[in-house]
Amino acid sequence: MSAPNAPITTVESLSHALKCNIIPNQEYLLQGSILDSQVEHLLHRLKGLCDNVDSGPEPFHDHEICFSLRGQNQNQQLQLRVRKAQDIDAPYQLRYIGQPEVGDRSRPTLIRSSIDISCTASVLEFLTELGCRIDFEYANRGYMFRKGRMKITVSKIFKVGGLQPTDPISQSYLVELSILAPSGQDVIGEEMRILAEQLKPLVQLEKIDYKRAL
Repeated sequence: MSAPNAPITTVESLSHALKCNIIPNQEYLLQGSILDSQVEHLLHRLKGLCDNVDSGPEPFHDHEICFSLRGQNQNQQLQLRVRKAQDIDAPYQLRYIGQPEVGDRSRPTLIRSSIDISCTASVLEFLTELGCRIDFEYANRGYMFRKGRMKITVSKIFKVGGLQPTDPISQSYLVELSILAPSGQDVIGEEMRILAEQLKPLVQLEKIDYKRAL
């Protein structure tokens, strides 16, 4: 038993924050795609619908490496992602993403656990020493919009040769609509559904069941 006046550790503070739903650890997500030939129309509509009308969307260029760590049971796999911005001076980002929960048909969005942590370049060596292996990597270039607490990204995915993007993997752009929030806030999905409806018929945003897709 700890002393009455013992200081609260970082781990204890983090655990308390998670239990009290203070930390945004759930990602509510809708995804879709749009052909290269139509993407300018979508960007124009988003400029009119989103908050950053005057300044315009935020461009981004990221290099992302996806790691996995298998447990003793081969079906148990921890997935981690390391992201580094290529266009601005920013820390590396380590991200944990849990298994998606599609839920029943009435739920408007997919939900998955998501935790982001800023870190240094040594995170790559650290994950390798832990036994993680690289599954794949890619470059992601595009634009980010915001509407309230919603984030919308329209981005092109590229194959990676060294640290520079080479060839695009398709003739379309990936469109993602997401919100990070504490767990238990399913009402968020309705906000996202309304915005998704406003983007039709340019893009169809939906919750994608990757297990079924495979």
